[in-house]
Amino acid sequence: MPELPEVEVTRLSFKDQIKGALITQVVMGKPLRWPLSCDPQALLGQRVKAVRRRSKYLLIDLDRGLLMLHLGMSGSLRFAKNLGPLGAHDHFELQTDLGALRLHDPRRFGAVVYASSESDPVAQKLLAHLGVEPLEEGFDAPFFSKALRAHTMAIKPLLLSGKVVVGVGNIYASEALFMAGIRPTLSAKKISKPRAERLRLAIREVLSRAVQLGGSSLKDFSNAEGQSGYFQLQTMVYDRQTKPCKQCQTPIKMIRQAQRSTFYCPVCQKR
Repeated sequence: MPELPEVEVTRLSFKDQIKGALITQVVMGKPLRWPLSCDPQALLGQRVKAVRRRSKYLLIDLDRGLLMLHLGMSGSLRFAKNLGPLGAHDHFELQTDLGALRLHDPRRFGAVVYASSESDPVAQKLLAHLGVEPLEEGFDAPFFSKALRAHTMAIKPLLLSGKVVVGVGNIYASEALFMAGIRPTLSAKKISKPRAERLRLAIREVLSRAVQLGGSSLKDFSNAEGQSGYFQLQTMVYDRQTKPCKQCQTPIKMIRQAQRSTFYCPVCQKR
């Protein structure tokens, strides 16, 4: 599943090219996870003002309203002057005078939803419950420490839940916990302020580095220009079960938490 770094990498790869584009046609394929929530013809003649991100949603600001795009489990976007005919798994295309933005999604868990504004109930349903952005100022030490003390849940599933901070997906949670030296099974409530600060900084560093490396291409992720990411080639613990820890040589362990695989070093992450 594309996580925050992959979504941000996708945004960066086409935001400048599509800015100011005039929408000339909207092509709909098979139904996606949620309906568009407007007549596709209502988008014609509007211009793209900007492309933002909120958690794993791409927000395309228009003259009137915005489009909220989610890549789901297997989605990816392409933006180019000529993308050729739509394939069997291409389910949405926004054609403009500057190029076409196409959503490719074999599993169809992605979505493109229109809302008149971010205060629209359609947008609020998707965005209002989201936690803070990990790479923005609101994700500071006092907030994070206080938020952790309010939860008895194990720290790894809590990070994945998005209740405290958004976008820390499975790969990045495992890597950040390793960097901070925290066992993924430890109750969030038991993490001291100094350790919470180490984890906060680790989350920022891991996500920032992932964006710089183009995200993680575990299966078929690529940005809007078709380029793959390389973060997965530098992981310290993720998907390295039984392999020696790069710091202490102890074999990396894998456990299941909340139906997700968790990877950690039993020595470097004693508690």
